[in-house]
Amino acid sequence: MLRYLTAGESHGPALMGILEGLPAGIPVRLERVNAELARRQGGYGRGRRMHIERDRAEILAGVRHGLTLGSPIGVLIRNRDWENWQDVMRVEARPEQPPAERARARELTRPRPGHADLAGGVKYGHHDLRNVLERASARETAMRVALGAICLEFLEALGIEVVSHVVAIGGVRARTEGLSPAELAERAAASPVYCADPDAAQEMVVAIDRARREGDSLGGVFEVIAVNVPLGLGSHVTADRRLDARLAAAVMGIQAIKGVEIGLGFGVAALPGSRVHDEILRGEGEVWFRRATNRAGGLEGGITNGEPVVVRAAMKPIATLYKPLRSVDVVTKEEVAAGVERSDTCAVPAASVVGRAVVAFVLAQAVLEKFGGDSLEEVRRNRDAFLAAVRSF
Repeated sequence: MLRYLTAGESHGPALMGILEGLPAGIPVRLERVNAELARRQGGYGRGRRMHIERDRAEILAGVRHGLTLGSPIGVLIRNRDWENWQDVMRVEARPEQPPAERARARELTRPRPGHADLAGGVKYGHHDLRNVLERASARETAMRVALGAICLEFLEALGIEVVSHVVAIGGVRARTEGLSPAELAERAAASPVYCADPDAAQEMVVAIDRARREGDSLGGVFEVIAVNVPLGLGSHVTADRRLDARLAAAVMGIQAIKGVEIGLGFGVAALPGSRVHDEILRGEGEVWFRRATNRAGGLEGGITNGEPVVVRAAMKPIATLYKPLRSVDVVTKEEVAAGVERSDTCAVPAASVVGRAVVAFVLAQAVLEKFGGDSLEEVRRNRDAFLAAVRSF
């Protein structure tokens, strides 16, 4: 069982993560992990917080001389902004304070529409909604990116590549038809908004600038593609083992994601079956069949079919607006403008990096469930034996 757990608040001293279940012998490059963290911090439209943080992962356990040991991997990412929040976020109890001092303590009592503030405050009994927002914040995704980067190392050691890119921001949509996953990754890496269509990227930048001037925010869509994924990951036998369901849950679990689709996704609802299902053709060489198209996004019946896995996600605009919407103060019960926290105008590019990380984790989990193994070499042997059986099916 491959699993992870993260802990830490947005303005606390650090984020912590434990990744347990990876085999021994997987190469782990700390510079690769930190490159993914830097990419998550980038992307046009990010706010001032990203000028403060310089995320660097510290691997505290589970890796020796650049290789996993098979034991739990412990990772730490320190929050540089903690220096400015030590009194506000301290662990020790504080004496009761008068209202003026509570304001200086940065209490939040004006919930933001679209955020977890109000629902979380009511659920947990917090009138200072900072107790909710600190953990609900997408700052937590930095640790998921770090752990996902280690999973990417495992997948790449097996020949599986995972890429992501931005498909749309606001009303601007990219045109990327005919580009290979490698081309998508290369072009996205050169784009300020991680978009493989340079013309659309320029329009996205303009739209983000406009939203910033207006005190507004923008959402969008990103896509994650995994290539060289072997047939047979996941299962049709129970709902919780269907790989499409697990991928959707992992991506939907990213903050601000409101929709997930695989392959054609919602597009299948408007098309006849003849234009939805992927015809099966005779293959070449050691592959005895292939697909004419990949409208299913690499998954049929909850099982990978050997085609690239394609997942897209719709991200809503950030809930914090510098021209805030109406709200109600949870203490005074007065109608007020919603609270304002330091925030981004658009975080879709960053979300695409997080999406890649969580997809990598789920695929790594499915690989280990299918092939097993306590070392990378054992996983490879088990995979090769299965693929040999597939070729003779």
